[in-house]
Amino acid sequence: MSNVVEKLLKYVTFDTQSNEESTTVPTTSKQLVLAKELVKELESIGMKEVSLDKYGYVMATLPSNTDKKIPVIGFLSHMDTSPEISGENIKPQIIENYDGNDIVLNKEKNVILSTKDFKELKEYKGKTLITTDGTTLLGADDKAGIAEIMTAMEHLINHPEIKHGKIRVAFTPDEEVGKGTDYFDVTKFGVDFAYTLDGGAIGELEYENFNAAGAKIKINGKSVHPGSAKDTMINAILVANEFISMLPAIETPTHTEGYEGFYHVVSINGGVEEATMNMIIRDHDKTIFENRKQNVEKIAVELNKKYGEGTVNADIKDQYYNMKEKVEPVKHIVDTAFEAMKSCGIVPKVQPIRGGTDGAQLSFKGIPTPNLFTGGHNFHGKYEFIPTFAMEKAVDVVVKIIELYSNK
Repeated sequence: MSNVVEKLLKYVTFDTQSNEESTTVPTTSKQLVLAKELVKELESIGMKEVSLDKYGYVMATLPSNTDKKIPVIGFLSHMDTSPEISGENIKPQIIENYDGNDIVLNKEKNVILSTKDFKELKEYKGKTLITTDGTTLLGADDKAGIAEIMTAMEHLINHPEIKHGKIRVAFTPDEEVGKGTDYFDVTKFGVDFAYTLDGGAIGELEYENFNAAGAKIKINGKSVHPGSAKDTMINAILVANEFISMLPAIETPTHTEGYEGFYHVVSINGGVEEATMNMIIRDHDKTIFENRKQNVEKIAVELNKKYGEGTVNADIKDQYYNMKEKVEPVKHIVDTAFEAMKSCGIVPKVQPIRGGTDGAQLSFKGIPTPNLFTGGHNFHGKYEFIPTFAMEKAVDVVVKIIELYSNK
């Protein structure tokens, strides 16, 4: 078993699920348990200036081993896993020499990773895959990225003949709830540019992402005895359902791809008297993004006209923006990653991110930060899996990017 795989299997034993409702920093203290373990590991492999601040950010330095003037490069991955599904008691399954057929993740619960639903599986026939046991997510998003960065740094330390400039690494909390860089110390990190390892399939290289907002819809109903409720009761659950029905039916994650944006209702909680609905709004185009937010507000206004002022309150907050405008002026960082992948025998796939990364926010804070693949698929769910060879290739790409800048 390769070093990078061993690291991933170790990291996924830590439950690091973040919590979008929390007001603490980080949003869950259990993220700090992994952070402290990463600090120990960074120190043990020989990294310098290792730190963990009060907000949960881990940083470390691989000092330059050459007198040549080389840009300071950063590499980042996030420690938290999605709130959408449990990250507790993860039990990875290793499928060696995958035969190209459906994989039974959990026989008891009849959870099947099928080639019909996940056609990309066929591409990995003969490879080794790491899957879930059908009850949790895997956590490769983004613990695979952490494992790949850590393994690349260890390789460079063990091979001093590979010349490089100063390298900085960072592992961040709360990316999955849109707070990954809220307290990130850009000055302390001190890089010219950076890369996140937070992408999907092998070869993915991304420097465009969604503009993103989160919306919390609070619905105030009116509960009375159902026997005498005529023309009086306002059922908050039914109003929430009506709100959803007023959204464009085909503009959901299920019906969109590429540059197409969407509305996505993430959760609904409550009863007749009160209900709360959380949703996310996404689009690559800034103008359409603004129109989507206005549409959500318009629906709230229409329902308030129907049921009474104050029935529906829509609280919309921007989360991050498309990094393209910040990365394009320094496009060499994308071009170098492209070249590195080709040098490693990988076909680069330059495409937009249908999501966001810490790099999107960092790009607007002064650190242009495109995104590299980790190798994983189907993040945020029990069908998540990752081919081990793709993780090994991600390590190679990190090392090659560093080498290429050292040779410029």
